[in-house]
Amino acid sequence: MPDLLLTELRKIQKKDGYISEQAIKKLNKKTGIPLSNIYGTATFYAMLHTTPQGKYIIEICNSPSCFLNNSLNIIKYIENKLKIKSGQTSKDKKFSLHIGSCIGCCDKAPAMLLNKKQYTNLTKEKIDFILKKLK
Repeated sequence: MPDLLLTELRKIQKKDGYISEQAIKKLNKKTGIPLSNIYGTATFYAMLHTTPQGKYIIEICNSPSCFLNNSLNIIKYIENKLKIKSGQTSKDKKFSLHIGSCIGCCDKAPAMLLNKKQYTNLTKEKIDFILKKLK
């Protein structure tokens, strides 16, 4: 059953961009899985979102390797540049920011995903270059 639930939640998010309360209720009726289980799963996994997301989803790794290579400075820099905190979406709905754990780039830390594309060996200059291309 857990595999079915994750598969269904991923389908919803892929289609709608996030998992709404209405979608959770619909999934409950379709599968009979309790609402609390669906909501618990949708809010437990970092890759699932229960609020609308920006056009560009930035996921910054803060695993031990990234942390030791100054990911906190990168996080603060991006928060200041975009004027949002982790878990928020910019007012113009262009960017959403999330802080997560390992994304598998420990040898090239600090790292982030931008709409699932990896960016590694991050510096403030590299962040500026990436964001400038998106604005």
